Amino acid sequence: MNFISIQNIDSLDKWVKQALKIKKNPLKNKKLGKNKTLGMLFFNSSLRTRLSTQKAAMNLGMDVIVMNFNSEGWTLEFQDGAVMNQGSSEHIKEAAAVVSQYCDIIAIRAFAGLVDKEKDNAETVISGFLKYASVPVVNMESATGHPMQSLADAITMAEHKTKHRAKVVLSWAPHPRALPQAVPNSFVEMMQKQEDMDFVITHPEGYELNPEITKDSVIEYDQNKAFENADFIYAKNWSNYKEYKFMHCLPVRRNVIVADEVIDSENSVVIEQANNRTYSAQLVLQKILKNGGK
Repeated sequence: MNFISIQNIDSLDKWVKQALKIKKNPLKNKKLGKNKTLGMLFFNSSLRTRLSTQKAAMNLGMDVIVMNFNSEGWTLEFQDGAVMNQGSSEHIKEAAAVVSQYCDIIAIRAFAGLVDKEKDNAETVISGFLKYASVPVVNMESATGHPMQSLADAITMAEHKTKHRAKVVLSWAPHPRALPQAVPNSFVEMMQKQEDMDFVITHPEGYELNPEITKDSVIEYDQNKAFENADFIYAKNWSNYKEYKFMHCLPVRRNVIVADEVIDSENSVVIEQANNRTYSAQLVLQKILKNGGK
């Protein structure tokens, strides 16, 4: 069992309920991961993803190996048939095979380069490990998706569920620097699995997400109109509104993306959202372990 995309979730409602059950007793399956090793490979920096996933593995009794390729590892070559007489020192074929001998599950974080769209969409790093690793692979954020984040988002919304049919808004707008679309992509895919919520995407014209992902999701260019009667607003850039539950995957630039009075308000659930990263990761690892690592 690999966990690469929200599409790997057969029933979002069941997964969320299972994660909430884990949250109530996170050490119940402490023996499940005994003598098993999680290898965490980071091609980009991390705070919440690294700590929450490592904690999830520890809750299951697993040992954890962490490697930062951006500062510790050889530069990997991913192209088949490449003549390696330039900067790359090791091919993904050997690297994935070797890591598979050391670990029972491989978790990978590799952002989009934001230079070559076709290369980013090809998911070079994740695809390479999927092809050549002999153990399950878990996506800790790739070029185009962040499924464990969106699973945590679903858990957070379930904990703050309204009595009425909730309206959820994803707000995407410019940022001081170019950002990958992995988080909003997975959030959209997750919301498309929600059967009891209304969903709206809002952004300035010209900042469209991949139409193959958004599909028939409602898109409203007028942000104020989109925010009307919203119960949850998930931000990647922000203006100051208060009558909703404010969500953000973090990190966030205060007073650039979101005003202090919003993120510090009683309606902000960003810390709970981050906490739920542990239980989304633990659920994924637990399912793989119970599946015999297949």
